[in-house]
Amino acid sequence: MQPETTPRLSPLAALIFSSRWLQLPLYLGLIVAQAIYVWQFGVELVHLIDQVFLGGHAAEVAANAAVPAEPEKSAEIVIMLIVLGLIDVVMISNLLVMVIVGGYETFVSRLRLHGHPDQPEWLSHVNASVLKVKLAMAIIGISSIHLLKTFIEIGDLGAPGNGFTEAGVMWQTIIHCVFIFSAVGIAWTDKLMHGVSNGKQAH
Repeated sequence: MQPETTPRLSPLAALIFSSRWLQLPLYLGLIVAQAIYVWQFGVELVHLIDQVFLGGHAAEVAANAAVPAEPEKSAEIVIMLIVLGLIDVVMISNLLVMVIVGGYETFVSRLRLHGHPDQPEWLSHVNASVLKVKLAMAIIGISSIHLLKTFIEIGDLGAPGNGFTEAGVMWQTIIHCVFIFSAVGIAWTDKLMHGVSNGKQAH
């Protein structure tokens, strides 16, 4: 049995198909963004350590005296907000990994990770539809963290220097609900298309 040979493409088809490599700088740029988020995580972690072990003394020394003082928050609230910020960075980083690895595998070239002990479980069955659903769910998770941070930090809506308004919080909640409905719509549409595809294959 002779090995299968790669079909020869016409010059125009080869040019069009090779254009997918133009996406490579985009994924490399996302890797740079991933490194920036690692740096941001380190900054937030140092802030957390300062808050827990130094009582925020380092932050007070670094603060500009000309800036008006914000309303005092309890140490527990501050620590919780910092931890939620760390989780937010991690979730955005996970989103970047899904876009970089899944997008490159789907739209550019195979990574040939089959059999590799560190191959992500979701990568074995990833396609454009699955990637859209996973990205939508990741965006909902990130939006949930931001909304939770708002609810924790909100305090009194009318307090000076709070930065939150009732309308702003309402719109943030509405946008979060829109993300949820959008993800449900994407998943439902993907399920319908998958069912139609299976029906055609059965015939």
